[in-house]
Amino acid sequence: MAVIDLSFVLVGTTIPLDHGYSLFSALCRIIPGLHGDRRVGAHPIRGRQNGPGILALDGRSRLKIRLPAEEIAPYIAIAGKELNLEGHRVQTGVPQVEALDPAPNLAARLVTFRNAMDAETFEADVRRELARMEIRATPELIPGTRPERVGQPIRRILRIKERRIVGHPLRVVGLSAEESIRLQEEGLGGRRRMGCGMFLPFSVGGR
Repeated sequence: MAVIDLSFVLVGTTIPLDHGYSLFSALCRIIPGLHGDRRVGAHPIRGRQNGPGILALDGRSRLKIRLPAEEIAPYIAIAGKELNLEGHRVQTGVPQVEALDPAPNLAARLVTFRNAMDAETFEADVRRELARMEIRATPELIPGTRPERVGQPIRRILRIKERRIVGHPLRVVGLSAEESIRLQEEGLGGRRRMGCGMFLPFSVGGR
């Protein structure tokens, strides 16, 4: 079963920086079946931070849905729709199908595990899940650069209504082609439909 990314151009100006839950809710209004389909994930939308809690859209901003190739048909309905993300409105364009890239180095903006409230527990969960998936590559937490947390792993928050879910960005380096595809297809941790545990290639030179 091939897994692909269905990519939509976005037209708009800004969205919330923490948009995982609001994007999930907006997509469920178009495709109700997404609500219970754990095979599908929505990538975090990329852009440029523009003030506290605000992401400005730019030329690289896309809505990307990762899903089994045979499930594309219902998701074509997203094309041409307006998405309301906490009052920020964006319009979707015509979708393109993108194959997964078997890159040796992958990164996820946010990975979460149930009850992993500290970096040590989180890292143990990552290693356990990679072992279960028979992936021998090296996971890397990303150290912060702010003076108050310099050298400590970066923490990020996913808001789901009144709840605040703590997680971390993660890199996995030195993957074989087979491991890379497997990690992108399965992801890591929970809340995949809200953008967590979704991996994309990154350049080691870009660290």
